[in-house]
Amino acid sequence: MDAFGQLLDSLDGMLGGAVWFPYVLLGVGLFFTIYLKFPQIRYFKHACKVVTGKFDKKGTEGDTTHFQALATALSGTVGTGNIGGVALAISIGGPAALFWMWMTAFFGMTTKFVEVTLSHKYREKTQDGTMAGGPMYYMDKRLNMKWLAILFAVATVISSFGTGSLPQINNIAQGMEATFGFAPMATGAVLSILLALVILRWYSSYCCYYITCCAHYGRDLYHRCVRCYFL
Repeated sequence: MDAFGQLLDSLDGMLGGAVWFPYVLLGVGLFFTIYLKFPQIRYFKHACKVVTGKFDKKGTEGDTTHFQALATALSGTVGTGNIGGVALAISIGGPAALFWMWMTAFFGMTTKFVEVTLSHKYREKTQDGTMAGGPMYYMDKRLNMKWLAILFAVATVISSFGTGSLPQINNIAQGMEATFGFAPMATGAVLSILLALVILRWYSSYCCYYITCCAHYGRDLYHRCVRCYFL
């Protein structure tokens, strides 16, 4: 486990923890924001109308409504990013970290806008009638980089367990224990039951996050690992 931990630290030092990463993160968002003329401001009112169902139509292609997609995206970011991430950033970088989180969030809105737009443009309808899309599709179809698409798909599956589930459950359990005195094991048990209900599709009309993998794409093994990608 120590060797594995050292490997993860090394990868983090070359990627997310590298000196160049914040410049690339902010630079890409700044470029798209200027190039697209600040869409996060110009289209904010329109975005509110979209998620409130103003443009929902029956019979259109897709597995979820706009609001369901928003709720799914928030469920995957609020715990890790807005609670645990903010507290960790302030504890390490001080109050100034809050300013840079605002900047990355503001410019990151455009980066996400571009990412999702491309994902929708190059998405596919599967044999069972559901939609499948994500960055790996335009990496393969538009960039002609299937190796990168496969790498991204595999990394997404791994990330769904590491950053997608464990930190959020841990934050919830610690918050419930500090606020109400609930034992972390009890909180974990309740969350496990609720998750089981979702997986068993008892609440399928309100849940749109399913993972499929190991489907063939052409002659190669292509992992279609995200059935409903985050908004």
